[in-house]
Amino acid sequence: MSRGDAAADASSSKADVEKDLLRILSCQAESAVSQGMNEEAMVYVQRCKDMLQRLPKDTAYLSLMCYNFGVETYNLKMFEESTCWLSQSYDIGKTNPKYGPGPEALAKDLRLLATVYLEWDCRRFQEKALNAVTLANKEHASTSGLYLKLRILLRSAAPDSHVRAGLDETLESQAPLQACLSVVKLLMSEDREMLAFDYLKRACQHFGSSPDLGAALVLHVELLLQRGKELPGKQKIEDIITGHYTGKQLAPDALATLHVLLWDQASKHFEAGNYSEALQWYNYSLSFFKAGQMEPNLAKLQRNRASCFLRLRQLEKAKEAVKEAQRCDPESIFTRFSVYKVAVLENDVETAAEALNAMGRLSKTSASSEGRLLVAESTASYLLSLAAQIALENGAQETAMKALEVLCANSDDEVHVLMGLRCLVRLVFSTAEKSAAKLTDVNLDVLLPYLKLALQRISQQTQTTAEQRVDDANWFRKIAWNSALQCESRPDSMRDFFVLSYQFSLLCPPDRTLLMAQRTCLLMAAAASLELCRKSPHSSQVEELTLALEHIQACWEVWKTLKASGNFPTDPTDSLLLLYEFEARAKLNDPKVETILESVLELEDVETKVLETIAALAMEPPAHFPQLCKKALRAVLSLHKKQPQADWTHCSKCIHSLIKLSLPSGVSQVEPRVLQELWDYFEEALSVVSAAPDDFPETETLWLLTQAWNAGILLYSLAQYHDAEKWCGLAMSFVRHLGSLRESYETQMSGLYSEILSSLDKAKNRSEE
Repeated sequence: MSRGDAAADASSSKADVEKDLLRILSCQAESAVSQGMNEEAMVYVQRCKDMLQRLPKDTAYLSLMCYNFGVETYNLKMFEESTCWLSQSYDIGKTNPKYGPGPEALAKDLRLLATVYLEWDCRRFQEKALNAVTLANKEHASTSGLYLKLRILLRSAAPDSHVRAGLDETLESQAPLQACLSVVKLLMSEDREMLAFDYLKRACQHFGSSPDLGAALVLHVELLLQRGKELPGKQKIEDIITGHYTGKQLAPDALATLHVLLWDQASKHFEAGNYSEALQWYNYSLSFFKAGQMEPNLAKLQRNRASCFLRLRQLEKAKEAVKEAQRCDPESIFTRFSVYKVAVLENDVETAAEALNAMGRLSKTSASSEGRLLVAESTASYLLSLAAQIALENGAQETAMKALEVLCANSDDEVHVLMGLRCLVRLVFSTAEKSAAKLTDVNLDVLLPYLKLALQRISQQTQTTAEQRVDDANWFRKIAWNSALQCESRPDSMRDFFVLSYQFSLLCPPDRTLLMAQRTCLLMAAAASLELCRKSPHSSQVEELTLALEHIQACWEVWKTLKASGNFPTDPTDSLLLLYEFEARAKLNDPKVETILESVLELEDVETKVLETIAALAMEPPAHFPQLCKKALRAVLSLHKKQPQADWTHCSKCIHSLIKLSLPSGVSQVEPRVLQELWDYFEEALSVVSAAPDDFPETETLWLLTQAWNAGILLYSLAQYHDAEKWCGLAMSFVRHLGSLRESYETQMSGLYSEILSSLDKAKNRSEE
């Protein structure tokens, strides 16, 4: 190998080593920066920088690395370190223009450096920031650089002359229109209004032939309106409208922005009650639509115009606007709402109802194939609530109720639905109050489905708090209770309202008061079901009786809970429940009635009235339990006799009933057991008559006499002579207790009795022969 070759190899090896060293040093610098050790990183970079004379091709690499360090520290708000790295990046890039990153990258570096100074402390580093951005613009002029220079001038409160010079640069540099408009917005944000409008005017002149000029015109309108300069704003809009129809049409984006501005301005006036002014701004917007154009936004515009006309009481013009809205977007819930408002003002109940039905349907309709957005559920609920309010304000209560009914039927918003149902209930009661009467049958029939829907919605509540749920349930519970109390002539409605009140109470925290209310509701519901049964044909009685039993069983459970919480010494609940259950089961021919009677007899201080009622129910069709009836009557008789002062009138009635039940209806029933039971009752009757002859009705004594005599005659006809004599003798015992009739009957009966005795003797003799 020659010396030249050896020298070349040695030089190449040395260069490779230096490249590797530069990479190692740069990696160490990156590591140090990531750990926040910027001074240590700067030492590594300085060593790399010293090596650039031997490795000039790495100039761009090292400059970019320092730039990245500057970006990283800038993002960490380490402004001082960032300026050092960005300055270093620029210096390295300038050392070798041939291998540097290029003017564009250097300008980018300088712009970021100027930005760092701007955000760090603009007043303090104003000169450095301006120098950096000026140098950047010299390196590579750009719109962003000119914009940054203006930012620095404005932030540092530079005089208008300096700012104007910067503005001239933007126009001279052929910056695009959008960049100029950004400058205008910047000037306005920094309160340089005069400069902004002047510059905007110059920009419009500069870009007079540009197809995007409309964006500048619209911005001019926006700035005028922002500053409250409506009159020049209107003049500018009218100029734009004129230009729109003379070949200077706005681009779609600019036109859309203008519509938004016009509608916002109209909306502000509408909310302030300046309806004529609002209408003028909407009319400006209308000017940009072609005749016969079909577009949802046009429908919305016409609806807004109709609202203005309605406020101004210009009904015919409002109708025309609504008609146009229907033509453009007939299946919009907002269009239907506009139709509804006109109909209410015209007192057109039918059209208003049709519009409400359509609104309810549209609130549930899915998005159309055209991709139109769904109306939010809350929006539909709000519109229907507003519809009810409008109707009430115009004295259309029937229409208001229709609006609330549609809301409750179609909305999933629990709060809106329950609020709507409360309003409906209040309206029903207010109607009744106006007529100065109780709830009519019509009112009750209307009210009942409202309460049922309320129960369903409260039971399914998921969007409200537990406290609100209880409040709703309690409110409707009381309404159902009060409604039930007004149903004296409607047992079916009374039962339904009491059952609803009970069901609402189940959604509330149980306490003693609430349990008492539940007990009353179920007792009344059972009583109403039994009343309905008495009035119903036999075919439908089973259903009513089954319902009554369900209410009774539920009431037993509530009553057990109540009794466990305290004493109720004089409460009649036990008696009533047993009485109701006896009636229901007796009419269902359920053999459990005997057990129920036993339970009644086991009650402490059972009232005779309860037992008398049970006795009557035991024989009330379709029930037929004569033995239970007699058992109850015997208990009644026993209780009466135990009283310190016996009620002989009641005693006679009990005995009368017992005898009547025990009398044989034919020959087949003449049995010793039956006769003995009947004999006991007659003896009881005779003892009562003897004990209180003055209190025992003469007609009742005569009836007893007759029945005993007839029994004797029946036995005589059956050749039971001994028993016949016994019964006839019993009949004669009652004769002496007759009053005015005694003498007459005594004469007749004695003669007859003698004949019977004579006949009995002959019959006995014949039987002995």
